[in-house]
Order: sequence, then C-alpha cells, then structure tokens
Amino acid sequence: MNKVALVTGGARGIGLGISKCLAAEGYNLAVSGTKPELDVSAVLYELRENGTEVLYVQSDVAAASDRARLVDAVRERFGALHALVNNAGVAPLERADILSATEESYDRVMNINLKGPFFLTQTVANWMVSQAEESTSYTATIVNVGSISATLASTNRGEYTISKAGIAMATQLWAVRLAQHGISVFEVRPGIIKTDMTSGVVEKYDRMIAEGLTLQPRWGTPEDVGKAVVMLCRNELPYSTGQVVMVDGGLTVGRL
Repeated sequence: MNKVALVTGGARGIGLGISKCLAAEGYNLAVSGTKPELDVSAVLYELRENGTEVLYVQSDVAAASDRARLVDAVRERFGALHALVNNAGVAPLERADILSATEESYDRVMNINLKGPFFLTQTVANWMVSQAEESTSYTATIVNVGSISATLASTNRGEYTISKAGIAMATQLWAVRLAQHGISVFEVRPGIIKTDMTSGVVEKYDRMIAEGLTLQPRWGTPEDVGKAVVMLCRNELPYSTGQVVMVDGGLTVGRL
C-alpha cells in the first residue's frame, strides 16, 4: 500500500514542487489550498498522471473548523497518514516598514503561517501517535517549510520573519515531544525560490544573485525544496530529528 502525505498549500509554488516530488516517490497525496478545486484542476490532473491518488480539500489552515475537516477528509479517504508537510504560508499584503506595519497584517500572517501549522500538527500528531501504537511497522515524518527569513531580518516584512522564526521553534518543540513515538520532525528552510510569491522582486534578486548573494549563482526551484522533503520522508536522516535542512544555494554561509 502506498504511503500517504498531506501537503498544505500543495497546489502552487513550493508546495506544488513538494507534491510533485512526493508523487514521483510513490506517495498518495492529500493537498489543501484556499482555491476551489475547479481552479486547480489542471494541477491535480498533472499530479494524477502517473497513478497517484490525489485528494484535494479546499481549506484555510488558519481556521480550526477547516483544519478538523481537512484531517477528517484524509482519514476517510486514505485511513492513514505517514507524512505531514506544513507548507501553506503567505507574505504580508504590503511590504511595510515595521514602524508602520498594521495589526491586521500581523494577525493575518501569524494565523496562517504559525498558528495554523502548529494546531494542524497537534491534530495530525495525535493521529500519528495512535497509528504508531497500533502498528510497529508504522513510520511517520513531519516537515515544516520555514524560510531563511527565520534568521535574516527584513524590516519591511517583519511579521513574516517572526512567523518563520516561530516555525523554527515549533519544529524543535514537536521533535522533542514526538521522538518517543518514533516520529521525526524537521524544518526545510528555503532561500530565494522562484515562485509567484517572489514574482514582484525578480529584478532585485536577479541583480543580487549576479552580485554573489548565493554561492550557487541561480534561483532555487520548488523542486529543489521538494527533493529535500522527499529525502526526509524516506528517513534518509534517521538520527537527525529536530534539525534544519537548508535549501538556499549557500546564501547563509558566512563569508569574509
């Protein structure tokens, strides 16, 4: 029986890259997103082309009722879950200096980027623990998609950077709590990835990459992140729970 992975925000951007890589690995997929299923039908068709079973659930991870409905739908369709990838996230609606950032923007980003993944993980982790207690052969992995913004300050999107710093700590918390149940928890921390979220700053980062921002002189791709997630879900780092896997082309390597 194929393993099952849930990827939030898995029909676009980095999430789609992750979904494609997991599908290629033989996982059946549960994909969530805020758009109606009809709007992502072409993407879902592509994911299903090689025989992958794909469940799409329109849901908002920031809403408790949507999170419960999402997990219930996965349980009903597949009866099991082996990997959770907390990928869904948003940038601020406006890049505003922290001297003028609004509470509305802060709350929106925090609810989607931090609160939602934390409580979705809580629900899924309890289910994973139950599965582990029922079967000694059961294995599970949780991967949080963070960002280099967890440690690199950007004063024109402070709420986003704080949310990603929170994801880094949440990864450690869940790794500590779930280790006794054999459930590994990791953070994948992307750098400059070419997606619709970064489409408005292409010229800026093209220039910075040309000037040496990254050791590997190119943009990252969603598939670069997806390959890292697959590696973790395959349990190729079996003695490394709680750790961060950098997917940033060497951007954060210290240099003199």
